[in-house]
Amino acid sequence: MSVAIDVVGGKWRMHLMWVLAEGPCRFGEIRRLLEGVSEKVLTDNLRHLEKSGVVHREVYPEIPPRVEYSLTPLGIELAAALRPLEEWGDRNGREVLLNSGV
Repeated sequence: MSVAIDVVGGKWRMHLMWVLAEGPCRFGEIRRLLEGVSEKVLTDNLRHLEKSGVVHREVYPEIPPRVEYSLTPLGIELAAALRPLEEWGDRNGREVLLNSGV
């Protein structure tokens, strides 16, 4: 469990996993989908996920260069493992928020 938490822990990494689970995305697309994330934080989190082996960064030899991010097979497996957490949150989020007084 601690390995998975190290990979996806933090505010944005799990959200990034969900975005990339839909298919390859360019940096600007990801930034638009994740409202509120700064460019630096997004870059840092993508690098962490890439270093962890769950995200692949593909640079296309074009001018200007096109860069796409996608999940690796390891990332696809992790995204599938995270899906039950998302479903739990969808089912219980309202109750959790009510109980916490938020």
